Amino acid sequence: MAERILVVDDEQIIRESLGFVLKKEGYRVEEAGNGMEALAKHEAAPYDLVITDIEMPEMRGVDLLEQITKRTPQTFVMIVTAYGSIETAVAALRKGAYDYILKPIDFDDLLHRIQKLFEHRSLLLENSLLRQEVNRTYDFENIIGQSDSMRRIFGIIKRVAESEGTVLITGKSGTGKELVARAIHFNSHRKQKRFVAINCGAIVETLFESELFGHKKGSFTGATGDKDGMFRVADGGTIFLDEVSEIPLHLQVKLLRAIEQKEITPVGMTEPIKIDVRIIAATNRNLKREVENEKFREDLFYRLNVVEIDLPSLSERVEDIPLLCQHFLDMYKKQMGRPIQGFSNEAMNAMIHYQWKGEVRELENVIERGVIFCDKEFIGLDHLPEYFRNVAVQYPIESQKGHQTLRDAVKVFERNYIEQVLTHHNRNKESAAQALGVSLSSLYRKMEELNIPTR
Repeated sequence: MAERILVVDDEQIIRESLGFVLKKEGYRVEEAGNGMEALAKHEAAPYDLVITDIEMPEMRGVDLLEQITKRTPQTFVMIVTAYGSIETAVAALRKGAYDYILKPIDFDDLLHRIQKLFEHRSLLLENSLLRQEVNRTYDFENIIGQSDSMRRIFGIIKRVAESEGTVLITGKSGTGKELVARAIHFNSHRKQKRFVAINCGAIVETLFESELFGHKKGSFTGATGDKDGMFRVADGGTIFLDEVSEIPLHLQVKLLRAIEQKEITPVGMTEPIKIDVRIIAATNRNLKREVENEKFREDLFYRLNVVEIDLPSLSERVEDIPLLCQHFLDMYKKQMGRPIQGFSNEAMNAMIHYQWKGEVRELENVIERGVIFCDKEFIGLDHLPEYFRNVAVQYPIESQKGHQTLRDAVKVFERNYIEQVLTHHNRNKESAAQALGVSLSSLYRKMEELNIPTR
C-alpha cells in the first residue's frame, strides 16, 4: 500500500507543486498550510513522512518536528529550508529530522531521497522483527517433554513444518498451543517472514472484519484512514488464529475464501487483494460439536483441519512434570538472580500428584511464585500455594523415603533428572551436559557419584 505523505508549507504554490510530483510517483499526499493544521491532521491519522517548511505562521517547522517525534517516533520528517537557514536545518537534524532539502527544490533529488528513506524504513522494520524473533528461538527444545505423547507431537511438528497445509491445534487452555504454532512457523521456509498471532476471543465482534481483513478510509464511522488487516500484515508468513471458534459465523465465509482463493477484501473495497499466508488455527473447544450445533461452518472446519495436532494435558504426561518444573525454575531464578538449586522431595511429589487444571501455564505460575518466596537452597512445600499441603497429605512419600535426609532426597531427584535429560538427548553426554548447564567432566563426575551407568 502506498506511503502517506503530508506536505506542510504556507506557500500554496510550493504545496501544490510538491503534491503534484509526489502523487505522480504513486504516493498518497495531503497538504497543510501551517504547523497547527499539520499537527491536527497527523494526530487524526499519522503519516509515514512529513515534509515541512521551517518558517511558518502559528507553529514553526522545528516545533512541528518536536511534536511529531514525541507523538509518533516512527514518522519521518524532512525539513525544507532556504540556503541562508542551513544552521537551523542542522539543528533540526539534531532534534530528530531525517533529512533537509534546500530551496529551490530539485524534484529529482527529492524523489531519490524519499525513495531511499522508505527503503531504509523497510529495512529497519524487517531488522527489528528479525531481532525480536531471533531473541525468542522457537526450537523443539523449547517445548519441554520426553513422554511418548510429546515425542509423537515433535514428530508431527517436524513433518507439518515442511508443508504448506493448514493446521488445527487442539487441547485445553494452557497446554502450549501458541508455542507449537511458533515452532511450526520457525521451522518452515516462512521463518524469515512474520508470525502474527491473533486471539479471536479478545476482538470486539463489530471490529472483527476490519482487524482481520483491513478497511478503507470512510468505510464506517471511525475509519479515519486506511488500515491493513492482520492478513496483509502477515503476507508471506504465518497467521495464528487462536480461539478460532470465536470468529462470528457471518465472517467465517470470508476466512474460508482467504484459505481457498488466497485473497481478501478489506471493508469498503470491492476488488479482492491477493495474499500469501499460511494459516494455523487453535481451539480449546470441540469444533465437531460446534459444527453440529451450527455455530461453526462445516466446510471451514474441514479446511482448517487438514492436519490436527491434539496436545495432551499434563495428566496424560505426568513424567514431564519434573522436566517442566526444572525448566521454569532455571528461567525464573536467572531472571530474579536467585541461587536456588531445585525442589525438595515433598514439593516435587506434591506437584506430580496435583491436578493441573490450568495445565502448563498454571505450573509456570506456581514455579514463578516459588522462586519469589523461596529464601533457601531448595523450593519446599512452604514456598508453594497453600493447597499443595493438602496434596502432600493425600499423597505422602513412602515411609522409607520419608526418613531420607534432604541431601539424599536431592540426590534421588538429581539422579532421576539427569537420567531424563540423558534419555531426551539419546544418551549423548555432550548434548546433555550443555542442556544441564555443566561441563562434560562435571556430568561424568555426577554420574559416577549417583551410580548412573556411563555406558
